[in-house]
Amino acid sequence: MEEMGGLKGKGIGMLDLSFYKNKKILVTGHTGFKGAWLCRMLINAGAIVTGYSLEPSTTPNLFNMAGVADYMTSIKGDVRDFPHLRTVFEQSRPEFVFHLAAQPIVRDSYKMPLYTYETNVMGTVNLLECVRNFSCVKSLLNVTTDKVYQNREWCWGYREDEPLDGYDPYSNSKSCSELVTHSYRNSFFADGRVRVSTARAGNVIGGGDFANDRIIPDCMRAVAEHRIIGVRNPHSTRPYQHVLEPLAAYLLIAAKQYEDKSHAGYYNVGPDDCDCLTTGELVGLFCKCWGEDAVWEDHSEINAPHEASFLKLDCSKLKSKLGWKPRWHIDECMRMTCRFGRVWLDGGDIPSEMDREIAEYYSG
Repeated sequence: MEEMGGLKGKGIGMLDLSFYKNKKILVTGHTGFKGAWLCRMLINAGAIVTGYSLEPSTTPNLFNMAGVADYMTSIKGDVRDFPHLRTVFEQSRPEFVFHLAAQPIVRDSYKMPLYTYETNVMGTVNLLECVRNFSCVKSLLNVTTDKVYQNREWCWGYREDEPLDGYDPYSNSKSCSELVTHSYRNSFFADGRVRVSTARAGNVIGGGDFANDRIIPDCMRAVAEHRIIGVRNPHSTRPYQHVLEPLAAYLLIAAKQYEDKSHAGYYNVGPDDCDCLTTGELVGLFCKCWGEDAVWEDHSEINAPHEASFLKLDCSKLKSKLGWKPRWHIDECMRMTCRFGRVWLDGGDIPSEMDREIAEYYSG
């Protein structure tokens, strides 16, 4: 695998990924959709990566496709298991920690609320307790969600100082994860020894997501099986962005706070307002981009579990404080997603496609 360290974006707020060369990194949840992309980026940058996660939750899954397992230390483990997690910290001695491990599906949280809270809340407590006890850690980023806010269905974007109170067990557990992180930061890391931030990211799309109950994976499964795409909530508005957008922001935040503790804090990561779409509009864009016989129909459910109908983020803080801005509008995001999908369906080279998209993102 060739290193991609030294890639410099031409746009504002783009990190030279060679910053992470030879840095020791721990990624929890590395076998997930975001985790696999993040590991590919870090390994290509020359980082020394350890991953801690359960086995991939889907078949197929991006982690096994991404070609990263042989270039990192991949440890099977559960963030609820504090003794095991502590051993991993002791062995890997990370400088940077990216906490992505979670039960991430809203509808699954209604089916498994106890597991959701144990993973998303106590898993965060276990991680922070390890960080507290190992002086090697200098920069920690806890990845949460745009759904942590008390959703009032208003038309403007939520800011980082809005009340936290997610409605469903998933969203609420991530709100709790935020509060736990705030407490540890105030109680144990106020001296700046460890720089701590949380990142509240909007909905992500992109190649390699095979999760259940997510709209683009549902679209991919439908076209692969020559079915009509069914859309449960076509009128719900969400801030959609390509997976590389939040990952680039996570890497930027962790690096900037490592260099200057004043950059530690709480950040929204989402697209510009023009890329906040209804689910129906998003699926329509997918069908247009995919072509052939891709079509969708309204499968609105009666008595379905509650999900917010309108959600936007105000990302002014990340833009003004760190100079970040989104790179790709939704048309480009969908083009990349469909291109990846065709590579997958054609049995093509997934690692090469990932590297091509990463290079295009950072060089455009």
